Amino acid sequence: MRAVLWPVIIAALIFLASSRSQIAGPVGVEGFDKVAHFSVYGLLATLVVRLGRGWKAALVSVLLVSVYGASDEWHQGFTPGRSVELADWMADTFGGALAVALYAAWPGYRRRLETSVTSRQRRVENVAAVATVSAR
Repeated sequence: MRAVLWPVIIAALIFLASSRSQIAGPVGVEGFDKVAHFSVYGLLATLVVRLGRGWKAALVSVLLVSVYGASDEWHQGFTPGRSVELADWMADTFGGALAVALYAAWPGYRRRLETSVTSRQRRVENVAAVATVSAR
């Protein structure tokens, strides 16, 4: 149950940020918003892919994150001071796709994500998912 809560929290935070007219960020850094989109949607995709098993879960995760990114851009169109940008949606989708590809194809990265920071033991809830993804 806890595993489902994290992607929902991140999606809610994205929605809340999209509802604001201005978002804090570094001044004068060109393209920073694209890096933010890429990173946040990469995190969201990683949290979503961890809920399933195998390459099907990876594809569904990228698709869900891409659709959510498109809906987020649409939502921004109704927020004063914000605009809809195709480049933002592309950053969302590419960030999610790269994060899922790394999670699915790089066992060391996946192991690092599935290891508890405090105990340095792999969390039991994701051991089967890790074995299934790496076996395919």
